[in-house]
Amino acid sequence: MAAYDVAISGGGPGGYVAAIRAAQLGLKTALIEKDRVGGVCLNWGCIPSKALLYNAELVRLFRRSQEFGISHNNLRVDFAAAIDRSRQVVDRMVSGVEFLLQKNKVDVISGTGTLKSRSEVAVEPEGRIVEAGNVIIASGGFSRVLPGVQVDGRTIITSREALELREVPESVAIVGGGPVGVEFAYMYAGYGAKVTIVEMLDHLLPLEDEDISRQLERSFRQQGIGYMTRTAVKELRVVDGKAQLAVSSDGRDQELTTDRALIAIGFGCNSDGLGLEAAGVATERGFVPVDDRMKTNVDGVYAIGDVTGKLMLAHVASDQGVIAVEGIAGLNPAKPDYVKMPRCTYCQPQVASCGLTEAQAREHGYQVKTGRFPFRANGKAMAGADTDGFVKFVAEADYGEVLGVHIVGPEATDLIAEAALALGMESTVADVSRTVHAHPTLSEAVKEAALAAEGKAIHFWAEPSRGEMT
Repeated sequence: MAAYDVAISGGGPGGYVAAIRAAQLGLKTALIEKDRVGGVCLNWGCIPSKALLYNAELVRLFRRSQEFGISHNNLRVDFAAAIDRSRQVVDRMVSGVEFLLQKNKVDVISGTGTLKSRSEVAVEPEGRIVEAGNVIIASGGFSRVLPGVQVDGRTIITSREALELREVPESVAIVGGGPVGVEFAYMYAGYGAKVTIVEMLDHLLPLEDEDISRQLERSFRQQGIGYMTRTAVKELRVVDGKAQLAVSSDGRDQELTTDRALIAIGFGCNSDGLGLEAAGVATERGFVPVDDRMKTNVDGVYAIGDVTGKLMLAHVASDQGVIAVEGIAGLNPAKPDYVKMPRCTYCQPQVASCGLTEAQAREHGYQVKTGRFPFRANGKAMAGADTDGFVKFVAEADYGEVLGVHIVGPEATDLIAEAALALGMESTVADVSRTVHAHPTLSEAVKEAALAAEGKAIHFWAEPSRGEMT
């Protein structure tokens, strides 16, 4: 008999959540992790970056304090102290996860897990073999870099190094205008750096609804955050201690020279060196294909999180982990719907979405109606002097089924939970608009956008055909 019911290789937000849920279900569980539990997200991604973003938001509020009748002299900001605070937040979070694993009687094994067979995991460097009836691969991902570019950790960096460096550069070029790129752009600009984002596609946050991306671009322009879209980086190197970028836009070449260059072009998955071949686990372009129960092609071997290539977000990995262990325990977990998973970006204004964009809905053949409501017409947003952005509903025209919700504005990343519930329940815009939302709250903007899709908006004038603002 195997020593464990489940062995999980990787202790990130997919792995540790899977371990705790497996233990709750009475499965004897081992969690193998080479570093601290929590993975990249908790230690070097989601959590420390959000702590720094909150610091940057406070700095911006101090700098506009006269709007609120507050005066100050000799404002000083200490970026190194912000870095220290972010590490303290991480330490507390990691300690909390360690406590939960201990209380749930999960065996945490330090080392790197390598498959030797479908039921055996070698833990290096000690060489211990862990036997389990089921193995879950939760190896996570890493920051991708440009081909031929050498990350030196000082002048050319990724998000990993950016979360450790204790001073703000006078100027920084950020290669990539996705979520990581725009978050660091906001953070550095908040501390006074001159920022230029270089994005190859047409817009910042190019995977979001185009209306959302355009609004973020307007907001960034007002904040003095520079960006270049439809621009490719042809070369990036260090010259005399500076980052030198050769870029090309619409056939025109130019050079940028900045104190630092941050590469934020997305993530790859950690699938090399896991022993997948030895166990017969199939891969496609480095990712591990899985079914709706997170099963690989090998019986008893599962994969979750970034290594599956489905949607590289921490909460997606956690959901996949729960699905995997509930299936192992003989339950019947719900199938994942990656389109309906919420997606969040934590710059200011925040961006959050779930479901289809307007363009995607039309490409899927839907007859579409939309509704938008601006935060400038929301009492809570006005009171808080935070009115950039809007809520947008994308709905099926005849029956009003919610197909997508897209938010750019204050607390968008919290407001999106209601939208995710609406999509999960296959709700209509009428279901949302008829739900009483407390006043005054930012959530009223969600209700009003749903009303706008029906041509019934109360607090601004909208054309019934599209629910667009006039």
